[in-house]
Amino acid sequence: MSLSPRARFAVLVAGLALLVFGAVFAVTSLVSRGGPEPLALGRDRIGVVKIQGIILDATRVLDSLKEFGRDRTIKGIILRIDSPGGAVAPAQEIYEAVRRLRDKDGKKVVASCGNVAASGAYYVASAADRIVANPGTITGSIGVIMELSNIQGLLQKIGVQSYVIKSGEFKDIGSATRPMTEEERKILQSVIDDVYMQFVEDVARSRGMAVDKVRAIANGSIFSGRQAKGLGLVDQLGSFQDAVDALKELAGIKGEPAVVYEKGERPRWMEYLTESLLSPLLGRGLEGRRGGAFYLLP
Repeated sequence: MSLSPRARFAVLVAGLALLVFGAVFAVTSLVSRGGPEPLALGRDRIGVVKIQGIILDATRVLDSLKEFGRDRTIKGIILRIDSPGGAVAPAQEIYEAVRRLRDKDGKKVVASCGNVAASGAYYVASAADRIVANPGTITGSIGVIMELSNIQGLLQKIGVQSYVIKSGEFKDIGSATRPMTEEERKILQSVIDDVYMQFVEDVARSRGMAVDKVRAIANGSIFSGRQAKGLGLVDQLGSFQDAVDALKELAGIKGEPAVVYEKGERPRWMEYLTESLLSPLLGRGLEGRRGGAFYLLP
């Protein structure tokens, strides 16, 4: 029985879709790391967990930290950070997981800061035993930001009206279809101020600094790695290899350790797609309009 032109077209489209899916799966399998390298006899091992792009979800990082924390052959962990920060809760979850690695699992942790380790990413780094940054690393930006929009004027121009049925006075706080009231502004500012102080207090606790000293430089300003070292936010200037050497010293590792990367590390092309195309939309667009608070580089 012969197929109609429409049916043949549908089969062709389905076949092409399956072909593309298969090609993507094959490439992903080839370029993705399958997990930690085999145990090198006579060599200690250190784990590397990457924190890259805007931090919107902590699941992968938390799973990797938990796995390395349970592995007795892993003598220490490096957080390889290249991120401008992100949503508040995921950054706090990673921060607490790193603290738990140090306090409960007895693992030494070194943060290795790449091109950017700012705001929520610095929050995470501050939980490590030692922070190593390049002289030109962009870091700091200790602060909180919430972005909201008001499109009421645009809706009026195109003849669109918005109707809200709500259970309480502030249920539609941050609405994009009307001006913000002064009382609403005060409520949102109080939330931001509280989350900001959580950031300051956690950095002060982890860095062994007075809260007032951290607060004095926590105005959202960015710093170079060299400037941050002078302010006490960074311990050492150096590269990833310098971070490895620092971890060797802290963990008492003799000789050159085997470097173990987390399982299921995403291919670089997938990271690029997420960071360059999707993260700005998901992180600053939709979440911003919904009133999310961010530890994020402006």
